[in-house]
Amino acid sequence: MRYDNRLNHETLLQALTKLFAAGSEFVSSSQLVDATRSSLPTVKRTLSKLVQEGRIEVTGKARATRYRLLTTSTPAAAERAPAKLPMAITLARFGPNWSAASSKLRQQLVLPLAARAPVSYCREFVDAYKPNETFLLPVELAEELLALGQLPGQLPAGTYVRKVLEQLLIDLSWSSSHLEGNRYTLLDTEELFKSGAAAADSDAVMLLNHKAAIEFLVDAVPVQGLGSSLIRNLHAVLMQDLLEDAASLGTIREKVVNISGTTYVPTQIPAVLQEMLEHVILKAQLIKNPLEAAFFLWVNLAYLQPFEDGNKRVSRLAANIPLMLYNQAPLSFLDIDREDYALAMMGIYEACDVSMAVDLFEWTYRRSQTKYKVVSASLGSPDPFRIKYREALNEAVGRVVRSRQAVEEALVVLGLPDEDMPKFQLLLAQELKVLAIFNCARYRLGMNETQAWIDEGRPG
Repeated sequence: MRYDNRLNHETLLQALTKLFAAGSEFVSSSQLVDATRSSLPTVKRTLSKLVQEGRIEVTGKARATRYRLLTTSTPAAAERAPAKLPMAITLARFGPNWSAASSKLRQQLVLPLAARAPVSYCREFVDAYKPNETFLLPVELAEELLALGQLPGQLPAGTYVRKVLEQLLIDLSWSSSHLEGNRYTLLDTEELFKSGAAAADSDAVMLLNHKAAIEFLVDAVPVQGLGSSLIRNLHAVLMQDLLEDAASLGTIREKVVNISGTTYVPTQIPAVLQEMLEHVILKAQLIKNPLEAAFFLWVNLAYLQPFEDGNKRVSRLAANIPLMLYNQAPLSFLDIDREDYALAMMGIYEACDVSMAVDLFEWTYRRSQTKYKVVSASLGSPDPFRIKYREALNEAVGRVVRSRQAVEEALVVLGLPDEDMPKFQLLLAQELKVLAIFNCARYRLGMNETQAWIDEGRPG
């Protein structure tokens, strides 16, 4: 996918008008990059010309810079301005409702770097935290989000996320990669996953790694729970082929890490990184509310920066681990503006202030749970028989596809009760019939080995 480096004024104004109609009165340059599919330098050049012409106004500085259509500055501008929108639309804002504390923090963070004091890692941020006694999220908010995102009934861990997995793979992979500057659109991502094509560039590698990492979590979390080995393996899957040294995958870093745009300098001592990673995970294990645990992991893994690269990616996916364990709606970081996200992280880095992060987390989780509630409802209730024999079905499909065992032989090995065998055999036959490279991950099968089995005529 390539950006268009030709952008006329009217195209950009149309994009601004559409975003305004959707509720975004003040728009960031990154939003316009996405809306026009033009490069950032092209968008900024066009914006600069439109500002000079008096057709738009600019507010804020640096990462907080926002643009707005001018509707009353001159008669000519008034003619070009969109028609006055109904009050219900003009009052809508696409993004978090920033608290007073967040607005104050933002004002500090948009000051020039020279005006902000250099800071390093403060372990007291974690040491002072007492699970279930002190909280990063407001308690009432954590309880409210808990109630909103629960899947009814007593079901095995990971049931919710498996139910909406197909949609989550696209949403979370794209959203997390987009926050890293990935140039693929949501539609490009969906087509990449459906095609099963090999990665042709670093952006595709990043997306496919996210997909593999989410599938890894879905399989591993219900069995392993939250632990340091799980987090380190998560990093290894996310960053495969994206780090020069394969030995750095899942390894506590020994190299210096610098983060651009901030005065924060992470600790560079491997022993401290190892100790604090274990400390963060141990405390997260003890948190009873999965939303608080998710927020705690997201904030602290990004703040610690334990790996050579990919720390924010790890933190976003790791935030879903407590949600999986408690069958909560997953968190896909939908529709977050990159600049808002960067500022929320900087608030933690430079001030250990979670104000902006709380507002952002609440907003995006409400959007996530609303979407996956609808997706879940559209799929109906889970089949109790499938849930009961989920692992047996995984094993049977693996034996047939990977080991080329006959179905009858695979069934004997499983040792299922006689009364359940006919129904299970029918279910297995149905699953083998529809198995394809785009849905094989649920059975822990690779696309290549699945395609080879299909090419052989689906033996079994």
